[in-house]
Amino acid sequence: MGLAAAQLRGLHARHQQGDALRLSTEEQWKLQHQKMHTKHHGHESMHMEMVLILIATLVVAQIVLVQWKQRHCRSYNLVTLLQMWVVPLYFTIKLYWWRFLSMWGMFSVITSYIIFRATRKPLSGRTPRLVYKWFLLIYKLSYAIGIVGYLAIMFTMFGFNLFFRIKTEDSMDLGVILLFYGLYYGVMGRDFAEICSDYMASTIGVSAGFIMLNDSQMDWQ
Repeated sequence: MGLAAAQLRGLHARHQQGDALRLSTEEQWKLQHQKMHTKHHGHESMHMEMVLILIATLVVAQIVLVQWKQRHCRSYNLVTLLQMWVVPLYFTIKLYWWRFLSMWGMFSVITSYIIFRATRKPLSGRTPRLVYKWFLLIYKLSYAIGIVGYLAIMFTMFGFNLFFRIKTEDSMDLGVILLFYGLYYGVMGRDFAEICSDYMASTIGVSAGFIMLNDSQMDWQ
């Protein structure tokens, strides 16, 4: 009888200790939560200010870019083209995208040679044909690659990849990569083709004007 009473008292004491421990743990959690709330007090307003600043920056930047393009279209196209050409190089080296880097390198080397030929004075008679063939090839390849990438994405979305036992992640990655390659090199080729055509047109125009001037001088003499 006495032993049973002692066991009951021991169980009651341990139960009270457990309640006290649980209460202290809950109080500690509440205290930590209060400290965190006090520490981050005012962050909501700061986040709102950051969002407003971001929106204002985007609006102002858009207005500036539109005005720049309208007033100085040639410099705008040149700067944006250089950014689109050089900026991916940093990310490819940092993220070790060697496949994209190798394709970018080949495209850059050949296109640089084409631009070099197109900007020479006097202009060679074979240069316009060379420029036309190269950028026409870029256009056709980028168009075909973009179409294949788009079809791969659509087939993946409809689940056709499962018929060929291809994982959804793999087929979607392939489609996105091909679509990106097609768009990127297509836009780059178009912009570089415009630059080369402008240089060649100005060179041919200067040459034609010089010939006409000499002919008029000879007729006057």
